[in-house]
Amino acid sequence: MDSKLALQELEKMGKDGLTAHELIDLKVTGGLTYNDFLILPGFINFAADNVSLETKVTRNISLKAPLLSSPMDTVTETNMAITMALLGGIGILHNNCTADEQAAMVRTVKKFENGFITDPVVLSSKHTIRDVLAIKRRLGFAGIPITDSGKPGGKLIGIVTNRDIGFCEDESAELSTVMTTDVVTAKHGVTLAEANRILRESKKGKLPIVDAEGNLVSLVARSDLLKNRDYPWASKHPQTKQLLVGAAIGTRPADRERLAKLVEAGLDLVVIDSSQGNSLYQIDMLKHIKQTYGSKVDVLAGNVVTRDQAANLIAAGADGLRIGMGSGSICITQEVMAVGRPQGTGVFQVSQFARKFGVPTVADGGIGNIGHIAKALSLGASCVMMGSLLAGTSEAPGEYFFLDGKRLKKYRGMGSLDAMETNDSDNSGSQARYFSESDKVKVAQGVTGAVVDKGSIKQFVPYLITGLQHSLQDMGVPHLSELWSMVDNGLVRFERRSAAAQIEGGVHDLFSFEKRLYK
Repeated sequence: MDSKLALQELEKMGKDGLTAHELIDLKVTGGLTYNDFLILPGFINFAADNVSLETKVTRNISLKAPLLSSPMDTVTETNMAITMALLGGIGILHNNCTADEQAAMVRTVKKFENGFITDPVVLSSKHTIRDVLAIKRRLGFAGIPITDSGKPGGKLIGIVTNRDIGFCEDESAELSTVMTTDVVTAKHGVTLAEANRILRESKKGKLPIVDAEGNLVSLVARSDLLKNRDYPWASKHPQTKQLLVGAAIGTRPADRERLAKLVEAGLDLVVIDSSQGNSLYQIDMLKHIKQTYGSKVDVLAGNVVTRDQAANLIAAGADGLRIGMGSGSICITQEVMAVGRPQGTGVFQVSQFARKFGVPTVADGGIGNIGHIAKALSLGASCVMMGSLLAGTSEAPGEYFFLDGKRLKKYRGMGSLDAMETNDSDNSGSQARYFSESDKVKVAQGVTGAVVDKGSIKQFVPYLITGLQHSLQDMGVPHLSELWSMVDNGLVRFERRSAAAQIEGGVHDLFSFEKRLYK
């Protein structure tokens, strides 16, 4: 045949591979996991670094990177949540602690980076250097506006910085003797871009914003300007410019009080954390949240793995759904309870249904590498939630220890007895997640283990992002937002692979090898 007729011949023969619906045919294959299939390559006409990964985690919250850290007590506390948000994702704070401890974690994240700081720390001229040093030890900064009343809203009369107190030996000296009174300010109503320009040109560390009478309204910090430069993908609230943060709660009556404290602290996303989300308890909690807080906080409900489960939560007002039951590396729910679903099938079935109602989905569990992230997204998920992939990083809670020459960190499932016994039932998010608070005999649905040190997520998450961009490039998908329509239209194709094909696709036939994932 004439080579010029190749495209016409392809059109006659039809496209290679399977559509997503043909791949996930329950009558033919049963349930599939991520390792059971591959995505076939597409056509590349764009650079990998131009691939957009912007997506929605719920109806109203968008992220530059489709990555969430799991609400586990060996994965996400303040350090993880802050760094995940800076890198374009979002961290979900665990609830295996008291409500006050969890609310304090939310506040720490929200205060890490601000646009306009509307509730700045303020002192009066009668305070002493000792007071400034105490604030520096507690909060990590010493640039403090001075007002006549010692409170926000008072008349600005000066500012104290490290330079003012650095060489003062008398800590009892009043701030009136050391403060700077010639203060560079901006008028209330100034845009954030203009305020940042004034900061750059004045070379000051803080810029007080004052009203027409000279009263302090808010504050802009140079440190936040530097963070904007270093972390252009950071996930921020569109109005306050504070970092986005999520937190997990249960479905008990006490969790309503917990949620009130979290919302007061500035929470953006609440995750109703349950191993089986299709329950009267979760539906009642969803309705309570929507009636009490309206659009003030978005709700990620779950976990679900079937359309039947998803329908009840969508009807109750869920802004997003979390998919997965028993697929995590430390989870034994499927083994012990005989209930669950292979993750690939669960993600596809729920995501296809939820998308009809504009509800984004999060694939939670079974994510072990970049390829799994790409497969979860191709099956319809808007984001993925990671536990074991982030455990062992320096931002994860816990101390490192050595075993057989390897540097390790503890990692445990929230359904493990170890996690359930950490707190009493009133504060145990772990027990509530598995409906075990009142059980005389605790039945474990998770295990405790250890994972190898992965370093900082400041290097690891950019590796995941870059790898995902290359994966989408190989599929021929320039924007993550286009992936799902291309899958639905049959432009992105799939193929099942046998056990032998899985072996072939990994490292094989070598005497020894070193697997370095990134540099």
